Amino acid sequence: MKQHFFHTYPAINNALSKVNQTINDRITIKNPQLHDALQQMASNGGKYLRPAFFLLFANINHQTADEQEKLIKIASSLEILHMATLIHDDIIDDSPKRRGAVSVQAAFGKDTAVYTGDFLFTIFFDLLVEAMTGSPYLTRNARTMRKILTGELGQMDNRFDLSQSLLDYYRNVNGKTAAIFSLAAEEGAYFGHGDRRTINLAKRIGQNIGISFQILDDILDYSGDERLNKPVLEDLATGVYSLPLLLTLQNHRHELEPLLAKKHQMTIEDMEKVQKIVITHGGVKQAQEIATKFTQKAQTEIDELADKHTRKMLKLVAKKLLTRVN
Repeated sequence: MKQHFFHTYPAINNALSKVNQTINDRITIKNPQLHDALQQMASNGGKYLRPAFFLLFANINHQTADEQEKLIKIASSLEILHMATLIHDDIIDDSPKRRGAVSVQAAFGKDTAVYTGDFLFTIFFDLLVEAMTGSPYLTRNARTMRKILTGELGQMDNRFDLSQSLLDYYRNVNGKTAAIFSLAAEEGAYFGHGDRRTINLAKRIGQNIGISFQILDDILDYSGDERLNKPVLEDLATGVYSLPLLLTLQNHRHELEPLLAKKHQMTIEDMEKVQKIVITHGGVKQAQEIATKFTQKAQTEIDELADKHTRKMLKLVAKKLLTRVN
């Protein structure tokens, strides 16, 4: 687990350590291949941003011991859901790497990867039932899963589609990435006993930060280096046209179309040419400016939150997300 965003904030860091322990306690199974795959995914670790957003909005350190236990389970469910979607995403994209290491599907094969992702979904549901029985957020989680799937299906439908619009892109991102950030913030505010205004604010903050996070991920695909969590230009190789490319296509289609028309036959040299065109014509710069606007929108909404500590932490996280390199 990478906690570099929160290691200087003991309250959140300690809670995330409990989340990490909960996940490790839950991902136990007798099947040796699934056990090894689960351990690899967990040990590769992530930044735990989604559970951290939840815990910040839930104001965990001001809750009772029983409530804290419930909150840790919900925070863990968010990371489990995220892990499951990553594994399935790598299967679809045939991705060789995840989080800087060999992906589950590359290391253990697609069959084991599918079962590993499915097993994580069962843990996700177990945690929800234990922590949310009788809560309207059982339904909210189910709807978020549908939204994630809709985003993935939208992205699949748009593969190699030169007519894809920016609206298509934003619609897919809202499902693919922003949905879990929005859920994390919203249900954090709800289970932290926030009022309706705070809950709605949290939902919007999570959505805007989630969109900004995905745009930056797209930017790193074109401008990143060996520290990236996935191979540079991987999305381009699988026909996923992300924001820097879509922006460049608006005014420089004649340069890009002959290369993109090759689809799966694109060579590394072709992709490097696309990368150069996108960077030269300002696609990355424009995308960065759009990501900044979404982050600024989130920061404006963060300023409306009543809790001073939550405001401070969220603004710090939003700023660091926009300047991350992996």
